[in-house]
Amino acid sequence: MPDLFAYTDGACSGNPGPGGWGVLMLAREGGVVVKERTLQGGEALTTNNRMELMAAISALEALARPSEITIVTDSAYVKNGITEWIAGWKRKGWRTAGGPPVKNVELWQRLEAAQARHKVTWRWIKGHAGHAENERADELARAGMAPFKVST
Repeated sequence: MPDLFAYTDGACSGNPGPGGWGVLMLAREGGVVVKERTLQGGEALTTNNRMELMAAISALEALARPSEITIVTDSAYVKNGITEWIAGWKRKGWRTAGGPPVKNVELWQRLEAAQARHKVTWRWIKGHAGHAENERADELARAGMAPFKVST
């Protein structure tokens, strides 16, 4: 059975502004890529954090059956939110430690639901640091944003 990886990224032109998300999904056997799939999308008015979340959600929702997958993100917000902060937010009725409501709560709930079907390992990497797969995900995110950018 191949190892499955999803490299996710979000992009925004202005924050808020037009944004996009991208996913590079790779199945590897013995370190060799045996299958590749790309996903992308965007919105006219959004934030970078929302697009980072949408990339991870889209990767998980695209899987036809329960899978073991490693999601690689350059968003500490997404990785820390889903692996560390979400339990506390839920205990506090979707409020942060400081008291205000959690931003993007509907996307966090969607991500949690999408993750529940799978065995997910979350990995953070530094963005724009020469990771080829992360750069591809960034290109897909920018392509997903393109239709929503207004030409000047």
